Order: sequence, then C-alpha cells, then structure tokens
Amino acid sequence: MIKDIYKTAETFHNDFYDFLKAVSTQPKKLMITGELINLYVASGYDKNSGLYEFIEKIQETISLDHSVILDVRIKIASIKFYRISLEEFLIEEISSKEFLIYKETVAKPDTLNTTLNLNFKPFYDKSPAVRDIKYIGSGVEYLNRFLSSQMFTNEERWKKNLFDFIRLHNFNGEQLILNDRIKDTKHLNNQINAALAKLGNHPANTPYENIKHILQELGFEKGLGKDAGTITHNLNLLDQLLNSPDHNALAEFISSIPMILNIAIISPHGFFGQEGVLGLPDTGGQVVYILDQVKALEKQLIDSLKKSGLNLLPKIIVLTRLIPNARGTTCNQRLEKIYGAKNSWILRVPFREYNKRVTDEWISRFEIWPYLEDFAEDSYTALLAEFKKRPDLIIGNYSDGNLVAYLLAKKFKVTQCGIAHALEKSKYLYSALYWYDLEKYYHFSMQFTADLLAINSADFLITSSFQEIAGTEKSIGQYESYMHFTMPGLYRVENGVNPFHVKFNIVSPGVNEKIYFPYTKTKWRLKETKRRIENLFFSNSEDPDVIGWLDNPEKTPIFTMSRLDRIKNISFLVRCFGESEELQQTSNLIVVAGKIDETMTDDYEEKEQIRLMHELITKYKLHNKIRWIGKLLPKDESGEAYRIIAERRGIFVQPALFEGFGLTVLEAMTSGLPVFATKYGGPLEIIQNGVNGFHIDPVNQEETTEKIVRFLSDSYIDSSVWDKLSKAAIKRVTEKYSWKLYSKRLLSLAKLYGFWKYATNLEHEDINAYLDLIYHTIYKSRAKILLEEHMKR
Repeated sequence: MIKDIYKTAETFHNDFYDFLKAVSTQPKKLMITGELINLYVASGYDKNSGLYEFIEKIQETISLDHSVILDVRIKIASIKFYRISLEEFLIEEISSKEFLIYKETVAKPDTLNTTLNLNFKPFYDKSPAVRDIKYIGSGVEYLNRFLSSQMFTNEERWKKNLFDFIRLHNFNGEQLILNDRIKDTKHLNNQINAALAKLGNHPANTPYENIKHILQELGFEKGLGKDAGTITHNLNLLDQLLNSPDHNALAEFISSIPMILNIAIISPHGFFGQEGVLGLPDTGGQVVYILDQVKALEKQLIDSLKKSGLNLLPKIIVLTRLIPNARGTTCNQRLEKIYGAKNSWILRVPFREYNKRVTDEWISRFEIWPYLEDFAEDSYTALLAEFKKRPDLIIGNYSDGNLVAYLLAKKFKVTQCGIAHALEKSKYLYSALYWYDLEKYYHFSMQFTADLLAINSADFLITSSFQEIAGTEKSIGQYESYMHFTMPGLYRVENGVNPFHVKFNIVSPGVNEKIYFPYTKTKWRLKETKRRIENLFFSNSEDPDVIGWLDNPEKTPIFTMSRLDRIKNISFLVRCFGESEELQQTSNLIVVAGKIDETMTDDYEEKEQIRLMHELITKYKLHNKIRWIGKLLPKDESGEAYRIIAERRGIFVQPALFEGFGLTVLEAMTSGLPVFATKYGGPLEIIQNGVNGFHIDPVNQEETTEKIVRFLSDSYIDSSVWDKLSKAAIKRVTEKYSWKLYSKRLLSLAKLYGFWKYATNLEHEDINAYLDLIYHTIYKSRAKILLEEHMKR
C-alpha cells in the first residue's frame, strides 16, 4: 500500500491530478472519505490500484479556488495535512492550525479573527506516552515501567515515597499496614526481616487474628493479608521493593493495598433507576452498564478487603439527578438501595430551581449544562454526608458525568476516572464546524468543551475498545476526534488529546450472567416470563403500544432492540427488510424501540424517528410482517427476549451508525443469537467477522441485506451453520467479556494511578490552570446563555 502522498503523486501523477481537479469542481467544498471514494469510482478509476488505497486514507478535503487541502491518515492515530496547488501540482505539508483555518474559511469566514486558539501540545510533551501503536490503551503498564525506572534510580527518594505512601492508609482513624513503631525505611527493612522470621513459625493458613499481636509489636497492622501466607507474600514484595525494586512487584503490591473503600460514580442525565426506566429519553445502555458495574465493583472490593485481612463493608454511591416529575419511576426519591448489593446506593440530588417548569421535568442531555456546576456543589455536600468522609475514587460517565467528576475530584482532591461511553462529536458529521447552526438543538459548544476538560483532567480513562481511543487504519477513534477541530467564532483546538497518553486503558465490560445467558439453559428460564414475551412478540394480541401483526408467526424472526434515535439507525433495518422480497418471504421483523406515538415523548430526535418508522411501515406495506413494540421491557424480560428469538433460530441486528461499545451485542451473543452489528465502533472488536457474528455497514443497504439473506439461506439448507455461529458467539463472550475481570482491573488501575499521583507530579498543576481558564471563560459563559433561554420558558 502506498501511504506517502509524494510517492502517490509520482506514481499516479495524471490520475491523481485529474481526481483532485474533479474534487475541486464539486458543489461541496468539504468532502469526507465515503464521498471521495464514490467520486473516484463514479469517475471510472481503477479500484484495484494503489491510488484507490491512498484515497481511502484521505479523511477530508477542503476545496479552495486553486488548491485542495487534504487531511490524510498516515496510520492509526497519526495524520498529516497537505495543501496541493492545482495550477502547478505542488504538494506542501501544512500545520494543523493552518488546516483548521482553511476549514473556517469555507464554513464561516467572518470568524477568522475572533476564534481563540487552544493548543495542548506543550502539556502533552511533558507527559509520558506509549511509543508503539499496539500499546495504545495499555497506559498503566507503560506508566508503571516508565516512572519506576525513574524513581528506582534515586534510592533514598524512592524508599521515602513508598514508606510515606504506605503510612497514609487508615480507616475511620484506625491505622492500617504500618504503625508508628516503625520510624523510617531502614527500620522498616529490619522489621520486615523480623516479621518474616516470626511468620515462618506459623502455618500459611494461620488467621491474622492469631498473629496480629506479634505483628503489631513489630510495627505492622492489619491490611497486609488475611493469613500468615498472604502476609508473608506481601512482606516479601515490600522487601523486594525496598532492596531490588521491580515494576511488576510494585504493581502487585500496590494493587493489594486496601486503598479504596468508598467510590462515587457520577451519571446525571436521563432517568437513572432500576425499574421502568430503560427506553425513557436519554436512558439506555449506560444505566445497565453502571448498575452491573457497581455490583461487580462492590463484590471485588469486599473480596479484596477480606484478602487484606479487613472485615470492612465498602460503600459505592451512584450520584445522579433527582427529577421531581419522575413519570412513575423512582427518580424522585433521594436515596435508593441498589438491588443485589450490600452497601451500594443511588443518591439523587435535584437541580436548583431556576425555573420550575424546566427543573421539575426531565431535561435533555443536550440541555443539562447550565445546572451542572451547582449540581456538583450540592453533590459535594451530599456525598460528604453519605460517606462521612471524602470518597477514595470518583468515576465520571458520559460528557455531563465526567464534567461533574472533574469539578468534584478537584474539590475532594481524589483520583478521577473518566468513562465516555459515547462521545457525541464523532456521531454528528461536522458537529464542531457548524456548531453555531446546531446549537439550538444540541448545544455542542458546552458538550465539546466539557469533553476537553474531562479528557485532560482525568487521572485515567477507561475505554471499552481500542478503536474508541484511536480508531482503525481507515477511520479515527472517538477520543482521537478531539485531537484537532475547530468551532468557528468560539475556539479551535490543536492536540486536544494524545491517543498515546498513558491515561488511556482498555477495560471491556461484561454482561449480567443472571439475566443474560444461553437459550439452551432451559432450567434457568422462567416459564411465565417466556409466556409473556412470546405472547407480546408472536400472538398478534392487540396492544396499544404495538404496531403491526404477523400473518405467519412461524417465519424466522429478525430482531432488534434499542433506543429510537438517529444514531441507532433502526429505520435502516426497516428499509433493508422493506426492500427485500426474500427477507419478507422467509422472515418477520421484531423491533423493540422507543414509543409508537410521537406525542408520548419530549425527545426531538425520537419524535423524528417515530414519524419515519410509521412512514416506512406504510410505504413498504409491512403491517402484517412486523411487530414494533413501543414500550419498555424490564431487564429480565429483555434477557428472555433474546433467548426466545434464539430458540426460533432467528438473528439479532444492531445497525447503529456508530456504537461506542455495544452491550446489546454482548447480550444477544451470550444468549446464543447470531449477531449482525455495525462495523463502526465497539462491535468491530467484539465480533470476529464470520467467526462468531458479522460486521455490517450501516449505510450500505444492499450489502447488509445480502449478508442477512445469505446467512439465513445457508442456515435453512444446513442447520449446523446457525448452530456453529450460535456456539461461537456464546464462547466469545464467555472467554473475553467478564465483569469480574473488569472490576479487578479497574480497582488495580485506580490504586496505581493514585500511587503515582502521590509519588510524582502527575497532578500537573500547569494543565489544571489551563483547564480552569477554559472552564471559567468558555464553558460558563456558554452555560449562562442557555440558562437565560431556560428562564424564559
């Protein structure tokens, strides 16, 4: 493959020049990869040539009077910008700032002199970063090696840092690990040897309680292990760290320390509850993710504390918004215990009442921004009251939760973790460039600013997949989209993120195995739940929340389930089905999404999609071949829904234009359903194409339909085709996606980043001052404008 633009111009001189001329004459001055490829093919050029391969690398072009500007993806997480003169066919590499100014020239030329320039490169230049693409998302391993090598060279400083850090730990005034009998590092070294000698006289399974007085006299408190064997192991690790330190030993020892007892998880938007909320506006997979995450984290915390010899009950609080008019849910209750957990809670804090007509109701995630600073301030007090102290870790979720996490972590002075789930910037084409035109609908000026603040303030970031950070060879990642962008008239950003930064870590979630399990486990399935779902899907019973009926319920079911918005792209699947006689002859379409009546929702996008669904069902005359269920399925019923479709040897289709991760993909696969899912986002890594599922292009209707038809046809001829894929899907989820692995990994990350934050200058006061300036001068001024609009409603 020819990746170099100069070699391309030399090898394909005439065709490349002619193609760029064709680009420059197009009505659209800004073109993206798909449009460029379509133009290339339509112009009759060879798809098998090296020129085509290079065109696939062009992310964007800008056409000016006598030149074309190119954004070329050299490789994963690496781009270059070029200006090509069409008069002399001269190629010149340009800076990212120049490229952004060219975009502003085309989109909004009157803002060129009023756009603030933000550049994060000076801060990233001073931070450790992985060097190889394959290590992107493995930040903590590199950080641990890098900082260990620096620290270990200064023996006295290293020992003192480690000693002081260990002595920090206590619980409710009770000292852990080391007491004041040990005065310094030299004394610690001697006492470790003495303790190991004493422990050698006791069997490995001797409980801590039986030897605690011996250890306390030597200067050691509980927290090193539950028994003599565990304590011996950890003291040996500590001895190694004092005398011949090693980064692996450091990671193991720090991960074993009982550093974390209280965790605050932040998720303000939508209806955060445990029952009757899924499918309500802004309420979907993130709620499922967090509730499962909490239970897994609590169990892992309890287990790790017991292993440390501590009989303590940790506390986890999910902080969200209290909604007075809660639509029959529990979202107007201040405190709610999380089902199946021992000491985990949902804490709801209301927005301050600037205008009760607004703040008493659900507020779209796109309009929540003016209330978050006050929400963070009130939540600070509420969390202190619940925890009786500050939390040990704050985890933000989505743009709004991460902004609140940024404000709270700064005030509490604790470790901050960020989880994006889905960054809107990569979902909406030119959302930054034309932000002003979209502002009345989406208010991206605040959301993208909040993302910049959260990305650059977090101590570490959790992603579900590699592509979420750095994309693929041909497309940029969600985080990577914040590297260079412009919002004309507001600000332009250079180096807004560095995908190679050590704060990025891939930690994939799992599924709730009590709810989502293979359809073959018949003893686990509840007969009454199965009967209800079968009746809803296939009996043609009348229901005010259902559109359509099935002339032949025995046909193969094609199933999809999600929120109903533009990005989820359900209408694409309806089009595929509506325009395929083959699919209609052999299959029925089962859709669980949104509502069927646009008057029943306040969500602008959902209203639009409801109208579109009705139009398509009428256009393709699908009323007797579809069941569109416009109501919520409780979690237990959603699990059974997948199994019933699998039992009927159906398939699951997830056609989103972009999917940050794809929990529904995991749920369907672990149920034994063959899955066809978007190739844009997390499913690209979850599914091994053709092995345990299929990737689809959510904008290529013909190709997607052909894949589904071919698989179903092959399955009718040979039933083992379906069986093989079903078993492979279950195997994939079982082996790779587990909440137990997730929670163990996340807690280890939190401890290691917490240690290095203490031991070095990872707090980066310089970038924090820069972020503070951005928050107060840009974010707050935009939030004030939106609040004034809300006050007039």
